[in-house]
Amino acid sequence: MLIDFHTHVFHPKIADKVLHQLENHYSIHPVGTGTADDLLQRMSTSGIDKSVVLTAATAPAQVIPANNWAIQTSKEYDQFIPFGTVHPRFDQMERELDRLESNGIKGLKFHPDFQGFRMDDPALFDVMEMIQDRFICLFHVGDTLPPDENPSCPRKLAAIKAAFPETTIVAAHMGGYRHWKEAIEHLAGKGILVDTSSSLDFIDDSMLKELFDAFSIESLLFGSDYPLFDAGIELNQLKKRLSLNEAAIDQIMSNASTLLNL
Repeated sequence: MLIDFHTHVFHPKIADKVLHQLENHYSIHPVGTGTADDLLQRMSTSGIDKSVVLTAATAPAQVIPANNWAIQTSKEYDQFIPFGTVHPRFDQMERELDRLESNGIKGLKFHPDFQGFRMDDPALFDVMEMIQDRFICLFHVGDTLPPDENPSCPRKLAAIKAAFPETTIVAAHMGGYRHWKEAIEHLAGKGILVDTSSSLDFIDDSMLKELFDAFSIESLLFGSDYPLFDAGIELNQLKKRLSLNEAAIDQIMSNASTLLNL
């Protein structure tokens, strides 16, 4: 089963606005419209069977509406596996975690840079204490600021994993967007999985090979970061640049199936 572990789908009413915000922040022109229909069409073209769909509440007041959207999406689309969202300042955490769990939500997305908190915020550690092993936790990691100045970075994520070893943690963007040397230093061999989203266009061949060698193939998950990138193009680029055979691609794809119990 081919699974794209890192995508985003937005309500049609806000899709255009979100795409403009993403383009302004990352200087990347999105290839897709950010709608469910567009993602489904691209999945069909590229042979992707299922996509993990991520959301992140940028304020506590957005947690419940964002999770309502995730739950609704999970019921409307068999091809989508939506993750939920929480925020360290949200005051109904246990109730919301129970609601997500009872609705079959398997994971949570954290984006410290957009959500307005740091990975070393004690309030986040309180949230992780409640989560334990109940959900897969996928973290956005990295940006253009130096790692220690940035809200998220590989070193800070390693500290979270050390404090909560039972929690399944996925570091997006090959362990840290623009923080790839630090990802190797702090995350490799620590029991943290990494996805390939929003990394291939920004990593030279030498660093990509270093990352692939540092993280075992069992810890790699394919992710496109749709609507910024197209899964078919990203998958072909991954195969070509790392000279991966079909067995290696099957292994990477089966990692997601195993993680999601599919």
